Amino acid sequence: MLTDRLLLKLGQISGPCVPVVVRRGPPQLGRCCCHGNRPFSTSHRRPYIMKAWQLTKYGSNKNFKFTDNALMPHIMFPNQMIVQVCAASVNPLDVMMREGYGAAMLNRQRDPTGVLPFMEPNVNELPLVLGRDCSGIVMETGLNVKEYKPGEEVWVAVNPYKSGTHAEFVVVTNSEISHKPKTLTHVQAASIPYAGLTAWASLVTQGGLNEKTAKGKRVLVLGGSGGVGTFAVQLLKAWGAHVTVTCSRDAVPMMTSLGADDIINYQAQDVKEQLKKVEKFDLILDGVGGDIEKSLFSADYLKPWAGAKYVTLRTPLLQNADKHGFADGMLKSGLSLATSAAKGLRSGLHYRWGFFTPDGMALDKIASMVDQGKIRPVIDRVFTFDQLPAAYAKVEQGHARGKTVISIAEKRAELDDSSSFSIIHA
Repeated sequence: MLTDRLLLKLGQISGPCVPVVVRRGPPQLGRCCCHGNRPFSTSHRRPYIMKAWQLTKYGSNKNFKFTDNALMPHIMFPNQMIVQVCAASVNPLDVMMREGYGAAMLNRQRDPTGVLPFMEPNVNELPLVLGRDCSGIVMETGLNVKEYKPGEEVWVAVNPYKSGTHAEFVVVTNSEISHKPKTLTHVQAASIPYAGLTAWASLVTQGGLNEKTAKGKRVLVLGGSGGVGTFAVQLLKAWGAHVTVTCSRDAVPMMTSLGADDIINYQAQDVKEQLKKVEKFDLILDGVGGDIEKSLFSADYLKPWAGAKYVTLRTPLLQNADKHGFADGMLKSGLSLATSAAKGLRSGLHYRWGFFTPDGMALDKIASMVDQGKIRPVIDRVFTFDQLPAAYAKVEQGHARGKTVISIAEKRAELDDSSSFSIIHA
């Protein structure tokens, strides 16, 4: 349990993001078996409650419900922590999950028995709190947590099957958390974890690049102006790679400021024809998907027999599970991956799927690069907590210029001064 003394202490050290007062519900009434239906007050208290945006059923924004009476999450395992959310971002994945994307696969992760293909998961995930990342303050830790203490500022990337960050509090494990960069505010920091780890998993885990191997490599980023793209460009440039990006006309100045070496405006130029005029690539990071994959995953654009890779973020895995069921969907996805990979074998090319992967150690490295000035947050727009549906509508429109962030505990006056920091606004 959190004590008032701890809350007061956190309020003194946490700066603009002051921990909210955790509210208890009224005493719980029951029925006494010895005295008929006469109500009585139980000896235990209700769990703490919090404010949250809950999705009551899959569909549009009208299915979001704001409540100030949501049950506060609690620690169930010794490696868990409760984090007060000061700011969180809205990602394209959140919009897709609002519509039910990935429910078939994620429900199997929510129910341990669901990992068996012959058993259906016994879980009712609704009402659901979305949100995959945040910046905030540690409030309480499990017995096995040694690296973090209450009051410390952290940033978090939560696994998609867990309750999310669009609430006042979230429970995380020590593999999903890292100390927040000291040079960033909570609003700035909240823009990075999900997009940064998606780019990290794609470029490092699947692409095989790192600070030692990326120097001099030629990398193409398709869709460079979104959250993943803007982070990937900065990461690659910090590691010494040559980066080519595709984007629309109005995003060209932003991509130039991020250090992109070559910029292709897909509104004014034929992307495939322009790419044929330049040297072939060691890696293509595809954040667009669609028909362009069929054209660019070839020896016309990637270096043949040189370990070149095509990493796409537009994978059919969760969609196939939703459409065909878990077993059939997995089989169909496996065949799709094998077919694409086999296509590249004829030219010595490698095909990979990139996924967001929570990784506290990667967040540690990213935080260090942020504090060194090698990576900057790129924020398109900031909303207050009561404007969450509008933030979803903004992301749903597409054509992002960086990230959309929600301030949950920071005040409006502080958000209006966000441009005074090293945030790039499109």
